Amino acid sequence: MMQFKSLMGIVSVCAALVLSGCNGDNSSNSNNQVQEKPKLQPIVIQGALPVESERMASKLENVSVETIGGWKFWKGTYKGYPMVISKTRMGMSNSAAATAIAIQHYQPIAIINQGTSGGHDPDLKVFDIVLGKYTTNIGAFKTPNKPIGGGSNSLEWNEAFDVLPEDESDPEPIAIRKFEGDKELLVAAYKAKVHYSKGQVVEGTIGSADTWNNELDRINFFHTKYGTSVEEMEAASVAQIAQQFKVPFLGVRILSNNITNNGAYDPATGEACQDYALEVAEQYMKVKAEAK
Repeated sequence: MMQFKSLMGIVSVCAALVLSGCNGDNSSNSNNQVQEKPKLQPIVIQGALPVESERMASKLENVSVETIGGWKFWKGTYKGYPMVISKTRMGMSNSAAATAIAIQHYQPIAIINQGTSGGHDPDLKVFDIVLGKYTTNIGAFKTPNKPIGGGSNSLEWNEAFDVLPEDESDPEPIAIRKFEGDKELLVAAYKAKVHYSKGQVVEGTIGSADTWNNELDRINFFHTKYGTSVEEMEAASVAQIAQQFKVPFLGVRILSNNITNNGAYDPATGEACQDYALEVAEQYMKVKAEAK
């Protein structure tokens, strides 16, 4: 009997040790899980052309390429953060469609639309970067009534047309709509600013339209009346779609040329803006990861 009791005591002690060890492992695993990097939805960075997108795509790791309709997407990671690079193609319709597809397909945490642009502000130089505190459509206008033979003068097109009015029963929603850049993305852009040495980084208004303006009087009209810093062909339509899906948005545009001060076109600006946009995205995702 004494031997049996001793054996049972040993078994009880071993069982207790095993249970204690298991509980210790669970606690350790739990701590490890807490310390793991939180999973985030990807951030989408857009560029209209290969010169505005392929450099970013080449820097991704674990890349998969998807083509949906006529739009190309590279999905991967950059410094451990999930990112999607989107080649939207040129123009307002292309970029709007690419944005809607990206939002539905990838459910992004935010969207950065970046690329080259032409200067409207004489104080800005080639390689300067404009952060879109505001982005606006400069291609939607109601022209004045004129008879046949009355001519046409775009400097008289003073009534901007709001394509996203609050009151959709209004047949003539005359107002300039400025889409405001997301504040958290702007903060990230300012953090990234310290790493950019090729020009200034300033806040401004990005003007978008399916138009390439070379008339200095017309450019000056936009700059003085609507405060435009640069013009390009995509950002306002992206902002419009992002707003309707409630996805944070920021336009980032580098001056590739500026005819208001004879700033000649430089193709290297496309790569410089892509590098800066990746830095902005990294700064934004870092904050989001820390907040998880």
